Amino acid sequence: MNIIKQSIAIIGFVAASAVPAFAAVTVTIDANNPGPVINKNVYGQFAEHLGTGIYGGMWVGPNSKIPNTKGWRNDVVGALKKLQVPLVRWPGGCFADEYHWKDGIGPRAKRPVKVNTNWGGVEEDNAVGTHEFFDLIDLLGADAYVNGNLGSGSVQEMSEWLEYLTSDSKSTLANLRRKNGRNEPFKVAYFAIGNEAWGCGGNMTPAYYTDLYKNYYNLMKAPAERRPKFIASGGNDYDTTWTDTLSRELKGRTDAISFHYYTVPTGVWEKKGAATGFAEDQWISTLANTLKLDGMIKNNVAKLDKNDPEKKIGLFVDEWGTWYDVEPGTNAGFLFQQNTLRDALVAALNFNVFHEHAERVQMTNIAQMVNVLQAMIITDKDKMLLTPTYHAYSMYVPFQGATTLPVKLENNTPYTLGQVSVPGISASAARAKDGKTYLSLVNTNPGKPTDVVINMAGKKIAGVTGRLLTAEKMDAHNTFANKEAVKPVPMTARANGGQMTVTVPAKSVIVVAVDA
Repeated sequence: MNIIKQSIAIIGFVAASAVPAFAAVTVTIDANNPGPVINKNVYGQFAEHLGTGIYGGMWVGPNSKIPNTKGWRNDVVGALKKLQVPLVRWPGGCFADEYHWKDGIGPRAKRPVKVNTNWGGVEEDNAVGTHEFFDLIDLLGADAYVNGNLGSGSVQEMSEWLEYLTSDSKSTLANLRRKNGRNEPFKVAYFAIGNEAWGCGGNMTPAYYTDLYKNYYNLMKAPAERRPKFIASGGNDYDTTWTDTLSRELKGRTDAISFHYYTVPTGVWEKKGAATGFAEDQWISTLANTLKLDGMIKNNVAKLDKNDPEKKIGLFVDEWGTWYDVEPGTNAGFLFQQNTLRDALVAALNFNVFHEHAERVQMTNIAQMVNVLQAMIITDKDKMLLTPTYHAYSMYVPFQGATTLPVKLENNTPYTLGQVSVPGISASAARAKDGKTYLSLVNTNPGKPTDVVINMAGKKIAGVTGRLLTAEKMDAHNTFANKEAVKPVPMTARANGGQMTVTVPAKSVIVVAVDA
């Protein structure tokens, strides 16, 4: 749907907002009983040495003709800054457990060239290393999440990296950092000891990894004022064994346990489904499969509540997002996929789930920022475009650091196709740092608008103002020929006769400030 058609649709949406045409969904916001704060890091990002996720997509080097600052593309950094990216995880992913940090320091021309065996078998020249990553962190104004190499590294290597990063002493490693251009220590907010220890990080059992973690953690030394929070490598999908074991055995030794889950339309890893050109059955299966994460989080939180009733250990979903068959003609190891309106709804549905679990889920990191899997941004040489997922993140910015407000949905008719059903409307509300109450609404049905009556306990709502994201086709996406085929448009609706009713268009995401 082009912008003109979208604008016409919004005018109709506002005009029709007074009286529901059929039995409406009722959303009641309880502003009198605030819940946990949504940690800003729930909107964290992930950059791995994978395909063109870093090289070309973000890093072009300081001598590139593409405008850059310290080698990082100005257009990409500028777009990411508008998302108020709170945190970036680096260097992986599976890449982290084959990454040796000393390969990535010193003069770039003298750094060793390795082979990225996990992702495409391409040469890795280590042009982006520790100092370059922290340049990106500084440019974004974000926090750093560094993932250490447990799989092929050593206790000495990992502990020396932390010393190099954080020490303000005159040690050999601290002086080496100064020689390489950084006088002051780096600020490391989070440090993970390994990644996917159950898989590419070492094919370990929970018990074996737990003992290794204790060994590494004991030797990870840093000044108290610069000591990062530590993350243990947890489980994935329906497996709660890792969370159970780690939360029981690592009390006082870890600040969080990671968890990974990817949304695959077919549920079959070998034939995941296409990013575009899909039928409605893979629209609903994708939404249904992504919502399974809610149950997975609940099951893992139950283990945490049993073993950590003091609630000192967080559950960090530091890899999530859609994973489709790669685009035809591309390197299968680069994991490049198109990004459509469906991906925007997947993102919004997950945001609403994360808000529900804000007490324990204090960080998530979508995979990944640029050109890889469910990316925010797609680039091609000097060109750049913003994806529908980027726009979903943009719309949800007010939820960073906001205080959750309970939401009750009534008469929420499921959207059903064949044997698969998902809630027709997903909703989340919070009181943001600007003092306003924000409400998000997602209509999962690709063919039917839904009337929603909005109530706020003890208050009268005068109207809502915000943005709407939708399109004519389920697989609508932005291209370099049409960069704004899918983008948010403003929307405003006023109450009529004391009742606030909005018509949420089919396959749409809405985020509004509620005027009460």
